[in-house]
Amino acid sequence: MMSRVRFLMNLTIVGMLAMSSSSAQTLQDVFDRGIALYRDGKYEGAAREFESMLKQGYKSAGIYFNVGNAYYRTGNIGKAILAYERARRLEPHDPEIEHNLKLANLRTVDRIDAVPEFFLVGWIRSLASVLAPSATAYIFLLSWTIAFISLAILVLRWFSRATRMFRVIFLISIGGIVLGGSLLALQTIESSSQDDAIVVAAVVTAKNSPDEQAVNAFVIHEGLKVRLSDSVGDWIKITLADGKVGWVPSTTVEQI
Repeated sequence: MMSRVRFLMNLTIVGMLAMSSSSAQTLQDVFDRGIALYRDGKYEGAAREFESMLKQGYKSAGIYFNVGNAYYRTGNIGKAILAYERARRLEPHDPEIEHNLKLANLRTVDRIDAVPEFFLVGWIRSLASVLAPSATAYIFLLSWTIAFISLAILVLRWFSRATRMFRVIFLISIGGIVLGGSLLALQTIESSSQDDAIVVAAVVTAKNSPDEQAVNAFVIHEGLKVRLSDSVGDWIKITLADGKVGWVPSTTVEQI
């Protein structure tokens, strides 16, 4: 779980170049203490040290990754998944982050079946999760370029034998533009969404309305990913993957 330590150390040093020497040294000291505590098996202390770096405004996928590792070791699965999800937001296709997030999710209690999606939407979503944003951008730009060239050739050679071939190429490239644009839009929405949250309380009883005396809606456990949709006072309205809706105390969930 600590295979990322070397990466974090290098990242920290590089990021500190823009800081004053005193600030850089302070953060490096905090980082070193966190690593030492982790290696000594004092995982709660390690988590506090790494989180103190985040509170000082220095955020990176590497730090969130180590926060997640420390919480995972303490058995705090909710906080571990939250940290891994935040790390994945910053580095969406990092294999170590994905691996540890999957391990943590295996220790969650709830198994929620998502509402079925239209097959085309599901296919695009799956493809978007596999492709890096840069690859998606290349698909979009390449398709746009081919479409533009094909259209130009069609206009210039409208009555030639090659017209049919270039029409086919033009239509295929238009499809690439639509696909690439859809993937880019979905990846942008997913990466910038502020509505996803993780349950951090051990057990939460959701209510039908924002009132402690309201009827119970359902029970969920730490580590579950939910969607935030509204808030009233100290209550937050959440939606589960299967479409169920309920109200929970705001202290029981944290935004990714």
